[in-house]
Amino acid sequence: MTLRGTSLETYDVLVVGLGPAGSAAAYELSKAGYSVLAFEKKSMPRYKPCGGGLSLRIEKILEPDFKEAVEQTIYGVHFTFKGEDDLHIASPQPIAYMVMRDRFDALLASKAKRAGTNVIEGETVLEIIDRSDGVEIRTTQRRYLGRYLIGADGANSMVARHLFPERKIYKSVSLESELPLGRMPDLDLRRKVLVDFERIPGGYGWIFPKQDKLSIGIAGFMRKRWDPHQYFRRFTNGHGSLNGLEIPKPTGHPIPIFQGPPPVLSRQRILLAGDAASLVDPFFGEGIYYAVRSGQLAAITLMNIFRNGHRDLSEYDRLVAAEFYPEFKAASRLAFIVYAFPRVWYWVNKRHHEFIELYYDVLRGVLSYRGFVQEVKKVFKAMVGWR
Repeated sequence: MTLRGTSLETYDVLVVGLGPAGSAAAYELSKAGYSVLAFEKKSMPRYKPCGGGLSLRIEKILEPDFKEAVEQTIYGVHFTFKGEDDLHIASPQPIAYMVMRDRFDALLASKAKRAGTNVIEGETVLEIIDRSDGVEIRTTQRRYLGRYLIGADGANSMVARHLFPERKIYKSVSLESELPLGRMPDLDLRRKVLVDFERIPGGYGWIFPKQDKLSIGIAGFMRKRWDPHQYFRRFTNGHGSLNGLEIPKPTGHPIPIFQGPPPVLSRQRILLAGDAASLVDPFFGEGIYYAVRSGQLAAITLMNIFRNGHRDLSEYDRLVAAEFYPEFKAASRLAFIVYAFPRVWYWVNKRHHEFIELYYDVLRGVLSYRGFVQEVKKVFKAMVGWR
């Protein structure tokens, strides 16, 4: 397909990045019959440092075949405080799934490809030019033209840096390592999610079980100065479950936490989705659900434009704002309480398991963050005798 007056290979939509956001958008657009060209600078499957936790609400927005990439189904969490004082709150129903991002992302990308998306791997995007007749991409090998472009190229998005230079982004820091289960003597860790508070300033440490390995990591979400490698060593050396184990060197990656006020995610012919749009839960750092959903909302916006003949991308900002931002604001308030006063939060949860059980409902998608915060307030008021 070519546009009049140009010899460039041209598509309805160009997608930069084939993580969950880019693949979800490409799949929906291709399935609807639009021509899509997607770029992934590495060859799929590629390793992606990530805890790989999917809240159960992902079932509401993905077709059931995503479970082909699920490595563990989670029915509860072990909470610890500075590596001790284990608090296990089980659930009769699943609350989350665990995936390795190489398999999960490759699965979503392959679905987009089967739906008709043209995929180019191993070709780095060097320049993006916002033209009057479309968006031009120049790679290490060729040039391409699209009517619209979706930037879904992650936390260090080149699309966001070059085309949304006014955006201010707060990136928290995370380190993660993968420990092969063959070196794991504690069989119990193979079956449980573990989350540790207080040892990481303004964040938490985790141990997430996968099929043949453990994902071990830390993340900080508050605006504090800290040395991630130092605290990673503290977590792995000080947690009883990991004593005596040789943990492989961790890999770092940024987490673009939503901070508000709501950023502008569209301009001219370009949309940002997923981590490139800083759509990450500011309480627990979950980004996969919001990446998939924002990719779907980007596709919905562009399909409406194609059908109705207008060029107003602001519908995307409105859809994202209505669905995500009230939840992110509530999650931010919760994050302040938990990470500023982790000892109090832990003490309260040891005596009031209903808080964690309510949070499990948030992960299942049957309770909103806003509803959760309201319930927390009610219980605290009852505890201190407020009227």
